[in-house]
Amino acid sequence: MTSRPAAAHHLNDLARLRRVRDRIDRDYAQPLDVEALARGATMSAGHLSRAFKQAYGESVYAYLMTRRIERAMAMLRRGDLSVTDVCFAVGCSSLGTFSTRFTELVGVAPSVYRREAARATAGMPSCVAKQITRPIRNREAQLTPPPLA
Repeated sequence: MTSRPAAAHHLNDLARLRRVRDRIDRDYAQPLDVEALARGATMSAGHLSRAFKQAYGESVYAYLMTRRIERAMAMLRRGDLSVTDVCFAVGCSSLGTFSTRFTELVGVAPSVYRREAARATAGMPSCVAKQITRPIRNREAQLTPPPLA
């Protein structure tokens, strides 16, 4: 049985974790690191890392990269920006790391995705395209990606 102070502390932690997640969702293109996020949540970096993973099933960095890749996918579907421009627009500072993480999550390289996804989602409302193309970390990209159309 959990004591009232322990339960209250747990709820307080969950509220702070939600604020951290909301900040990542809002400021994904800014330089974010666990230490800065932890300071903003008045938690130690280690506690934030452990609590975030326990609450959301993935690390702070993995969540941030998933959000960045998700936004990159939308930008690449539009087709008016280069892969390099998209990489920097979503807050990544290394094109190599961006391409590697994108390929791991989506299953194809960003340049291939840009070429194929624009055709596959043509005429589709952007809210629908976003939902069906959203990267899902818990089921990492398959070796043979499903067709986009």
